[in-house]
Amino acid sequence: MTIEPFRKEDVPRFMGLAAAENWVAEPWEFDFLLSSFPAGCLSARDEAGAAIGFATSLRHDASGWIGNLIVDRRHRGCGIGEALFLGALGNLQSAGVETFWLTASKMGKALYERHGFGSTDTIIRWTGRVGEPAGPSHAAKGEWDAALDQLGWGDRRDGLLAATARRGTVLAGDGAFAVIQPCGRAVQLGPFSALSPDRAADLLDEALNRQPAGAVVYIDTPARNRGAVALLKERGFRNHGANLLMYAGIEPDYRPEYVYGLATMGSCG
Repeated sequence: MTIEPFRKEDVPRFMGLAAAENWVAEPWEFDFLLSSFPAGCLSARDEAGAAIGFATSLRHDASGWIGNLIVDRRHRGCGIGEALFLGALGNLQSAGVETFWLTASKMGKALYERHGFGSTDTIIRWTGRVGEPAGPSHAAKGEWDAALDQLGWGDRRDGLLAATARRGTVLAGDGAFAVIQPCGRAVQLGPFSALSPDRAADLLDEALNRQPAGAVVYIDTPARNRGAVALLKERGFRNHGANLLMYAGIEPDYRPEYVYGLATMGSCG
């Protein structure tokens, strides 16, 4: 087994492994990750050169994310996942990253804890289906707000915000913004930041109003944002699963009360 750079031609192989795990993954992530931080995107290959595992990472400013850690089921239990994880972590460290983020399943928690990661929150995937319009709002197309995003995450994430805005629609209101992204046959709302639940509600209602009846909407929200959880329940969203939000390194100035939706469940934050 060797660890090598993730190649663009590896994306279909990754998508096949992800589908087998029922992951919701989009090819755009790899275009973004491979162009933004190629050194942190890795593949594990067997003796014949076939890709059998992957990990990606992304540097923001002082922080970075590790994601998309997956190994072919036939090759698990041999340390491949840990080797990929340590490779991505080391490349972020070499790039000067001070805080390291990831989301972890219950199965992966022990691996990350061995290497200094601790849990700080739970990210819940909420699923909703558009019914009748939720009512008028004051939200409109606008621009993403880097300062508001930084208020929640404690770091500048301009590259990620710009990438999601290019592929989606940005809604902005007073003290709030959200990106409506295509996500397979559904849509995802995120990144999504707001100063209060009332301001978030306007953007959520406008986003739902823009979708056809019956459309499926995903939102990945921190459980510690109780206002967001209450809002989504009120709008009929259901808890569709969760992962732990973990970090290592310098403690981030993380304020989940301003974070209403992640850009992706785990690969970018």
